[in-house]
Amino acid sequence: MIRYLRHVRPIYVRRTWEIRVVLSVAAFSCVLAAASFLASLSSLRVCAQQTAPAAPVVVQPGAPGKPTQVLPPTTKGALPPASPADVQFMQGMIMHHAQAVEMTALIESHTENKDLSSLGARISRSQSDEIKFMKRWLASRGQPISEAMNDMHHKKTHDMSHMNMSHEPMALMPGMLTSEQMEALRKAKGEEFDRLFLTGMIQHHGGALTMVKDLFDTAGAGQDAELFNFATDVDSGQRAEIRIMQNMLERKPLKEKR
Repeated sequence: MIRYLRHVRPIYVRRTWEIRVVLSVAAFSCVLAAASFLASLSSLRVCAQQTAPAAPVVVQPGAPGKPTQVLPPTTKGALPPASPADVQFMQGMIMHHAQAVEMTALIESHTENKDLSSLGARISRSQSDEIKFMKRWLASRGQPISEAMNDMHHKKTHDMSHMNMSHEPMALMPGMLTSEQMEALRKAKGEEFDRLFLTGMIQHHGGALTMVKDLFDTAGAGQDAELFNFATDVDSGQRAEIRIMQNMLERKPLKEKR
């Protein structure tokens, strides 16, 4: 019996120790899990606090020597007043661009020159988009889309009623084609149309460059960021197109490409 007890006791002690180890590990794991859960809850609370929308604060810097003011959250920014020269530039350029779009609309029925068709599509697309931009710019500043016509312009005779955009009795912007030039363009076909279109559009683009130069030469004009970017884009884009058209004219003769 004594021998048996001596044999069993070490086994009992060892098993008891193993059970205690397992229980200790299990208890430690439970503690870790509980701590992790509590940390997650705390993190969620912090995230909820961080994502809660804060009331907007509108601060208006004070003038020199004046304190800064906190404005109501409903305060909205206002665009600076537009320079009269800026407004006149946009109004005039809308009319200027409109004639260029009208000229490009003649290409499909007057020539089969593929190079000219490609150029015309590019001009029509870009200037149509720019007309939309200019109208938005004017409307956002409470300005009319076109300059007011004088009394003489309102007194159109009956036989003027058929006149289209280019024949309106309005003062032409620099470079715009006269009614006689537009009529000659409408009557021309093939190579003659190509020549008249290119020379007319070079003249037209040159007028746009003059308008941009006059804008920036006017004191206080061209300071609006949107207008400045637009005017400089017009200048660089139309200079590039003038070079393209001059190269097309230098091909002798201008051949129709079928």
